[in-house]
Amino acid sequence: MAIELTQNAVNHVQKFIQKDPESEYLRLAVKPTGCSGFMYEVTTTGEKIDNDCVFNSGGITIVVDEQSLKYLTGSKIDFTEEGLNKGFKFNNPNVAATCGCGESFTIETD
Repeated sequence: MAIELTQNAVNHVQKFIQKDPESEYLRLAVKPTGCSGFMYEVTTTGEKIDNDCVFNSGGITIVVDEQSLKYLTGSKIDFTEEGLNKGFKFNNPNVAATCGCGESFTIETD
């Protein structure tokens, strides 16, 4: 499997999908931004686009555009709560470095 969710992430996403009848899928994307070059984008959606790659993890259907998939392949995504901070945590084998704020990252290139 190219992308995997932990049980904590599955539970968190299920809550969001249940609250929004228009959302059926978890959309993951990588966007150029931030001080290190790229940033993750995590949303729920009711749409699949023709060129989306589709995965299933823990009963959650994940959709990823082809461009983002090359940056996300092999990722394991968790949802963590540490004190007042909570959010998705990506264990992405493609990341070479992250910025000091932890919001953006660079990709290892050949």
